[in-house]
Amino acid sequence: MKQLFNTLVCISLFLCAQAQNEFLVSYELVESYTIEDLKAKWKESKIKEFISPVKYEVAGYEIMYKTRWHDGSEILASGFVYVPQKVEEEIPTLIMNHGTTLKKEMNMKLGGLMAGCVAFATDGYLVLYPHYIGLGKGEKTHLYQIADSEAYSNIDMLRAVRELKKEISFETNEQLFITGYSQGGHAAMAAHKMIQEEYSNEFQVTASAPMSGAYDMTGIQSGVMFEKYKHQAYLPYLLLSLEERYQMWDGDIYDVFKEPYRSVIKEKLNHEHSLNEVSKLLPEVPSDMMRDDLIAEFKSNPDFIFTKVLSLNNNYDWKPESPMMLCYCNADEQVSYKNAFIARDKMKENGAERVFVRNGGKKYGHNKCALFSLMNTKFFFDSIKDGDEDGNKGKLMKRFLVSLAKLAVKP
Repeated sequence: MKQLFNTLVCISLFLCAQAQNEFLVSYELVESYTIEDLKAKWKESKIKEFISPVKYEVAGYEIMYKTRWHDGSEILASGFVYVPQKVEEEIPTLIMNHGTTLKKEMNMKLGGLMAGCVAFATDGYLVLYPHYIGLGKGEKTHLYQIADSEAYSNIDMLRAVRELKKEISFETNEQLFITGYSQGGHAAMAAHKMIQEEYSNEFQVTASAPMSGAYDMTGIQSGVMFEKYKHQAYLPYLLLSLEERYQMWDGDIYDVFKEPYRSVIKEKLNHEHSLNEVSKLLPEVPSDMMRDDLIAEFKSNPDFIFTKVLSLNNNYDWKPESPMMLCYCNADEQVSYKNAFIARDKMKENGAERVFVRNGGKKYGHNKCALFSLMNTKFFFDSIKDGDEDGNKGKLMKRFLVSLAKLAVKP
């Protein structure tokens, strides 16, 4: 009876605590990484601890939190939180935004950007990995490359994690770093911009490092529509997202596509199939799946509705007040490296003084670029965390070791 009573008291206290939270709905411990686990993983992956040190055990949580749909209504979103264990001092916060995915399910596997999350966490960062709106266990559908949706998922997750501190034991300082790769680069840019322009009374971005993002949607990035491209499903994914967000098309949005692609997109472009599966069923040149009259208008009419709503998600024409490093690779076949230079040049024209570009490797395509961009990002953030106001490329010896690693990686 006493045990039952104690259990009921614990449940009641938990529910009361949750009721007091404005954004955090629930949290669950999913993974625990010991120092021995991480050292073994680093050895298996041939990652030198000199480059990425293993200092702390890491607990990986999945959280549910409240955010907003594009009509302002309240919905649920999910994300992972990586918490370094037994840290005596206050730690910085980092948001890692992931790349494009169509499948809804998210797993906390120690690979890709999530390995990057753990690498930051074991070195003393609190790391947030938002699933965006509509992915993971969240409600509604994902709005691909929609800047305000990406930014809200970041901001409201920050608020939820601030409440999580009351539930589990960790303390953060005022430093906030934001990064992400591919779509995550676009999301990182969107979050930094919205926080600075609309929420600076609540958060201040210490530095950001958008990596290989499509910031110039109506300009340089739109050119991939008219060339052979192995990721053709991105185009209908984007158009359906724009329609959901802006209600731009008077009629059935699927009518903008030609047959047989209209039927393929309607049937397959959902959370049950991967982007690669769908892309294999679409034409090599993405524009070939669309009606000829619409393609002609996109090319000739700057006031075309598709162009106008797409331009709302260009996110490079502003002035960052804190340091920003834009990572890219010259041989990136998915996102043109020129996006980084267009963003850098426009921001400098707007008066920004601390925006830099950083080459992850001249010979690497999109996937292999991620690893070296992530290394450059960590060096950049570490330097600012340790007191360099503007940030730098990292210690010379670490950069030398990364250069040696590049020689061993085939393009």
